Amino acid sequence: MSSTTFRDSTVVIIETSRTSIRAGIGLHDLLRLPTVDIPARVGLRRSAVSQIGDEGPSSSKAPATTKVTDYLVGSQLDEALAADQDITIYWPFADGNVSDFIQAEALWKYVLFNQLGLRRAQMESPVMLSVVASLSRDAYERICQIFFERFNVAGFAILDRPMAQFYAVISGLQLSGVVVDIDLEHTDVTPVADGFPIHLARTVVPIGLNDCLVYLAHLFRSNTSVMSTLSPADSPLSEEALQEALVALARHVWESGLIKVLAEGEAARDLEDEGVTDIAAIVVAGKERAVIESGMKRKQNAKAQPAEQARAKEMEALDLVATEFRGKELTLGKERHRFCEPLFEPSLLDGIPGVKEKEPKDLRLPLQTAVGEAVAKTEVDQRNYIWQGLFVTGAITNHIKGLGAALSARVSPYILSAPDPLNNEVQPRAVKTLRVPDYFAEYRDKGDGLAGFLGTSIVAKLSFNDSGGKNYVSKADYVSKGPRVVLGMSPSLL
Repeated sequence: MSSTTFRDSTVVIIETSRTSIRAGIGLHDLLRLPTVDIPARVGLRRSAVSQIGDEGPSSSKAPATTKVTDYLVGSQLDEALAADQDITIYWPFADGNVSDFIQAEALWKYVLFNQLGLRRAQMESPVMLSVVASLSRDAYERICQIFFERFNVAGFAILDRPMAQFYAVISGLQLSGVVVDIDLEHTDVTPVADGFPIHLARTVVPIGLNDCLVYLAHLFRSNTSVMSTLSPADSPLSEEALQEALVALARHVWESGLIKVLAEGEAARDLEDEGVTDIAAIVVAGKERAVIESGMKRKQNAKAQPAEQARAKEMEALDLVATEFRGKELTLGKERHRFCEPLFEPSLLDGIPGVKEKEPKDLRLPLQTAVGEAVAKTEVDQRNYIWQGLFVTGAITNHIKGLGAALSARVSPYILSAPDPLNNEVQPRAVKTLRVPDYFAEYRDKGDGLAGFLGTSIVAKLSFNDSGGKNYVSKADYVSKGPRVVLGMSPSLL
């Protein structure tokens, strides 16, 4: 049993997803945002590779003799790719597992010693690591061994990433729910009951953010204004260059927050239409800037010329938006709001150029079906409580709001339409969506995509400040019992 506690300023948090790694050092009264955010990929010069891998998220095997120092990571890899060097890309966590521990070690080493500036010989920091769910016990032991023997950490603990995401949004006695994590190429659905992930009910859908980007790029092809601006008749782009420009435009539109996802029958309401009736509430919610900008916008519109006012009214009525992309002014219509349609209707991706084929294709379920089937695999008496905690997260939610509400409206077939609580206490009667609370000031208005890092920080603060030391492995524990000790002294395995 660990008997030491650590200073909050020394604690390291590392969140490892399928395609990205976020990290930070130090816990504060206001939990901070990650200071490191890199793609979870490594590169190897083609001359050292016996098997060629592709450029997307892939777990292709590298030569067995490859060492940690052979891999390019982070800025080194970015510079090599920018210089058009012959590089093979590997994504060791892309398949929901750790496909290569040497590549994983190279990534974590880069984060600890390059990005966070720690030194192995003077390592006083404990590490809380959240990783993809359902790793084997051998994988947990191997990871524990890497952090103690290769990185010389002062303490270590592992947390399942879906639980970290869930801990960021629950409150009170809410210990059951379902976490929907939309990554670049896959979506993971993990039911949680009474504080434990139900691994047998986990579902993976081979659809993600990249599919939505390609789909929106395809829709832009029907917008004559966009096409004529990006590829004018006098100097048309090649098909490859045009596809790249359309996908880049789709990403620009998504990152600019110009996309809405509304539940059926729900009307869009902007802050400027609601009026300000409670100044204190506005300040607490951190929306002072939005209110000020809204007021300035109305004043500018009042001073505008009649023609400009008419144009503004027309754009508002047609839900048009103007945006600047690569030095050109583009006007986009309502088609941008169809960005998330492939999540709910995967068949829309059939035949669209640029969509990556992922196997097995029969697992390409609509998101609402995947969530419903995952919850249906749990115990009957758990389902009502699980539906009270629907949480949609992932990178896509950083710039799109309302995805949880849209999903909750579509899972209605799994909910009783005419509940009779007196005679039926087991069947679910309603769905409740969760989101990151506003009292986490640093995470306000950042979307729900950082929930994994926030939850990992919360668990780290509780675990490493525990004088009993039951939820992490200290260096003394590791020396006396070896890597297997992590199986009994880690938040995700208790």
